Amino acid sequence: MSEMITTPSASPEQSEGRTLVLLLAGAVAGPLYLGVGLIEALTRPGFDIRRHDLSLLANGDLGWIHMTDLIVSGLLVVAGAVGMSRALASGPGRLWGPLLVGVYGIGLIGAGFFVADPALGFPPGTQADAHNVSWHGLMHFVSGGVGFLSLIAGCFVFARRFAASRERGWAGYSIVTGVVFFLAFAGIAAGSGNGWTILGFWIGVVLAFSWITAMALRLIRPHERLA
Repeated sequence: MSEMITTPSASPEQSEGRTLVLLLAGAVAGPLYLGVGLIEALTRPGFDIRRHDLSLLANGDLGWIHMTDLIVSGLLVVAGAVGMSRALASGPGRLWGPLLVGVYGIGLIGAGFFVADPALGFPPGTQADAHNVSWHGLMHFVSGGVGFLSLIAGCFVFARRFAASRERGWAGYSIVTGVVFFLAFAGIAAGSGNGWTILGFWIGVVLAFSWITAMALRLIRPHERLA
């Protein structure tokens, strides 16, 4: 009679350790993306942080740096979303909150693979009024758009969860993040390309990534987790 081979299940300590690693991955996604992006923005010839959004940095000889930044940051966000799902045992939004954050990470990965079209004179040699939309430029916008809208929805899902536990500060923080990020995305999607729109998008992206980092760091501490 053959013996059944079983794989021992992970101990609570091992499971908690894996959750910790996943949440830490999510926490560093924003600092990585914004840190690398800011260095690129300040050092790439022809890039004007007041006129150009970060997606344009995927063009040119050094475009691979920003593509890698997007893909790695997206993978870290997905890992963080898995960690959130593991950390939240039950309650409102336990499924949809982490899932929507994960879709944002997938959107970042897609935006890294599909390069935005050159525009507004960047990279150098591009016409200032260039407006051609290639298939990969369209897919970049679609990937980013799906990801942005998913994160916005995720903010509201978590806001509802916090409201249910009477944590008004975190609920308000989540709502403000979702609203600001939506307005920032709407401004970019409108295609106005003026300085105020670019500034607004910077604010929205920084706030969104800060929220992901704050959520991951909160859930790292078991006593801070929502039931």
